[in-house]
Amino acid sequence: MVLKLVGAPVSTCTRRVATVLVEKKVPFEFIPIDMSKGEHKAASFVSNQPFGQVPYIDDDGFILYESRAIGRYLCDKYPDQGAKLVPALNDVKGRALFEQAASNEYQNFDPLAYRACFEMIFKKRRGLTPDPAVFEQLITALAAKLEAYEIILGKQKYLAGDEITLADLFHIPYATTLALAGTDIMSKQGPNVTRWYKELSERPSWVAVKDGVQSMSSY
Repeated sequence: MVLKLVGAPVSTCTRRVATVLVEKKVPFEFIPIDMSKGEHKAASFVSNQPFGQVPYIDDDGFILYESRAIGRYLCDKYPDQGAKLVPALNDVKGRALFEQAASNEYQNFDPLAYRACFEMIFKKRRGLTPDPAVFEQLITALAAKLEAYEIILGKQKYLAGDEITLADLFHIPYATTLALAGTDIMSKQGPNVTRWYKELSERPSWVAVKDGVQSMSSY
């Protein structure tokens, strides 16, 4: 049975999952949800995602939500298919470095990047007024975090070492959305962050889904 991805075509988290599916070469059926109509709050949706957030997957009856958890699940289920993306369980140090990098994305990058995008993009979609001063404060705080990224990426190609992992891919949706919010922070922070961001934003898996997720029947 083909895995089903249920979400909004251009939502950041839906595209995060779709990127991993493409990386792992897992065929999937995409079931679009129209959030403007409140379909993510409908009883049929909430029965599978109790928080009413996108996306979730239905893998032959196994329901899983939260984009990062789904990414890890796909890598564990298909360890020898497509890109590796997560060190093997018996690679204790490699796994620890991966989890360290993934924690950096979740704790140091995502909160600030999300709030910056919310301030300048998502507020407008909800009929609210953006506050440029708040946006600049968030970008300044994010720039300080990216100084640490510049150091890390000056020593290795990716955040967990010299092989790309989920920790890198998890950044792509909000890193690219920052440009739409009106900042070039990802391409002006320093040569190492610039090189890393350019590679991620041009990665074929992201290019395939960045303008909207569609079903993938084969690779």
